[in-house]
Amino acid sequence: MTVREKPLSMMRDTRNGFVALVALMVQYLAANETGQAAGARFDPLLQLRASIPEISKCRQLIVVTTEDWNAISATIQLFERTQGEQTSWQKVGKPFSGVIGSRGFAWGIGLHGTGAAGAPRKMEGDETSPAGVFRLFSVFGLANPAQVRFLRFPYQQITATTEAIDDPQSRYYNRIVDRAAIARPDWSSSESMLRVGGPYRFGIMIEHNWQPRPGLGSCIFLHVWDSVLRGTAGCTAVSSAHLEQLLHWMDAQNNPLIIQLPLPEYDLLRQSWELP
Repeated sequence: MTVREKPLSMMRDTRNGFVALVALMVQYLAANETGQAAGARFDPLLQLRASIPEISKCRQLIVVTTEDWNAISATIQLFERTQGEQTSWQKVGKPFSGVIGSRGFAWGIGLHGTGAAGAPRKMEGDETSPAGVFRLFSVFGLANPAQVRFLRFPYQQITATTEAIDDPQSRYYNRIVDRAAIARPDWSSSESMLRVGGPYRFGIMIEHNWQPRPGLGSCIFLHVWDSVLRGTAGCTAVSSAHLEQLLHWMDAQNNPLIIQLPLPEYDLLRQSWELP
């Protein structure tokens, strides 16, 4: 090897190494974009925040708990406080019953992060409800806006063209849209919300997987249900009377959050997350 050949060889090796590094980075980014990691070290779902600052700014909490990860019967308790983290949480009314997904809880994606290693993870179509801490996006329902002037939260009326998009390949994945307003619908799977009828008389959209990772769950609501014995496809559901009570109480200015956890997990995280 001559003196001139050595630098050229080193440059060639460096270039090859750079190409390999770029390929690795592309693989990593693709894994994070799709939520499907090529290997365990790139798994984007191994994160559970030790603390949740958003809770300190919140003055209304909806707490949904079950006996364990597999239970479908839930207890819902409302909490409020007057001046943020400077005051303690107070219960609002008595706890009431509800149901969650027919296969229990699994970690969702929200303010808490993405869940703990070894625990179940929410996936599209798995009939689990997302566990974690989530913001609330908007209220929806069958009534026209004039009939819900009591609301202190953004409201969307359901019409014949209102659809909830659950197609992971769609750019509208995990959103409620008006099909008539979309020039080129790109989804092959959705729910016509008007056809659902009674359960969507009122509902609240929960910000699970809100920066959507395809396939990790979509269109999670808190809505009306007619049975405490039968689970949902992944939403949380309560009686019409209790949901209306909740809607009269809820105020967007109080930064309300919903917390959904199995009771043992709730007790474990109560102190670090500063839960009631």
